[in-house]
Amino acid sequence: MAESPTGPLLRLYLAATHALGLRAWKHIESRRKRGKEHADRWREKGANQMAPRPEGPLIWMHAVGLGEVLALRGLIEALAEARPDLHFLVTSSARASGEVFDRNRPPRTIHQYLPLDVPVFRKRFLDHWRPDLAVWAEQDLWPGFVVETARRGIPLAMINARMNARSYASRRKARPLYADLYRRFAYIAAQDDATADHLRALAPGLVVAVTRSLKAACAPLADSPDRPVVEAQLTGRRPWCAASTHAEDERVALAVQARRFAADPASLLILAPRLPTRAREIALDCEAHGLTYAFRSEGQLPAPATAVWIADTFGEMGLWYRLCPVSLIGGSFGPVQGHNPWEAVRLGSAVLHGPETANFAADYAQLESAGATRLVTDAATLETALDAADLRDIAARASALQESAAGGIITLSDRLLDLMPR
Repeated sequence: MAESPTGPLLRLYLAATHALGLRAWKHIESRRKRGKEHADRWREKGANQMAPRPEGPLIWMHAVGLGEVLALRGLIEALAEARPDLHFLVTSSARASGEVFDRNRPPRTIHQYLPLDVPVFRKRFLDHWRPDLAVWAEQDLWPGFVVETARRGIPLAMINARMNARSYASRRKARPLYADLYRRFAYIAAQDDATADHLRALAPGLVVAVTRSLKAACAPLADSPDRPVVEAQLTGRRPWCAASTHAEDERVALAVQARRFAADPASLLILAPRLPTRAREIALDCEAHGLTYAFRSEGQLPAPATAVWIADTFGEMGLWYRLCPVSLIGGSFGPVQGHNPWEAVRLGSAVLHGPETANFAADYAQLESAGATRLVTDAATLETALDAADLRDIAARASALQESAAGGIITLSDRLLDLMPR
């Protein structure tokens, strides 16, 4: 591929990364001291103490956060099956993404934290890993890494791209920079038509494929070794899950659980906040509703009189979805605009969601058109939905949709393999 142009905005960005390079370690140190970086692996943010590179061809994949990283697993499994000689490097930025991915990591896959986008770190990272293909997922692009990777002749792909109207409006202000970046990619695939239109508007003439979300074909989340103990403790209980919640979701869920538990003490809400550090805040809200609670992080199991089990741990959603026949997916009652429904679907938990789902608009539209999820708008509709007679049918229809997504993963896998050197 001929080298793409580097316009004034991109040159300015690259110059700024040179100037900021001297301060990069101070920034990393500051974040470490504030607990923002992994206590043992923070040096990876400076491309130090990296894992050994395995022998043979290597695909590097980057996704910024937990949900995006976990969504890569189905694709990695398809690629690994097609090419048993491949190894995979997955990088991410958020601390929690690495911790949870390690518990759900596919075979022949290494996880590292992506270094800051400054020249010395970029060079050290790429010199060490020498990827044969670089794959960027969803929205997160580090311009310096993109430019340096392309300069080395390493093919670039962007997959599962997602860009809503608000994100497009912010990027439009720097359209020449994004045009320069996108034209360095040999293959770009968007989750939906709106994203594809936004990408083409930023870089006229850009070829963009539209594929289904990777999250729809996700591999099942890891189980917990102590599930038999937990299941025994829940004998006779009626558990339901509020997953990846924020304050707006919890207000609705706790109001419903207060009524359900008063009417039937067998009801148990397993409440898994998006940020486990909010556990004490949630406990206060439970007290305000007159609800008893237990903390998973402290090893507490729910007693018969426990109304809410606060699942304030990372990496255990696979356990909660296996235990609960129905789940309310959080982020859907407030400005967050929804979280991923497919992890619950994959483990047979019927999905309920609130009205705010712009981040996963195409996913929820697909589920709703098949009668494979249910919209709840307030506490009253949530309470009704939790007792609906057709929850098993909803879960079954959602599972059928997910099974059909597997073919799209195989097609994407083949397209990426075509980019690799022979």
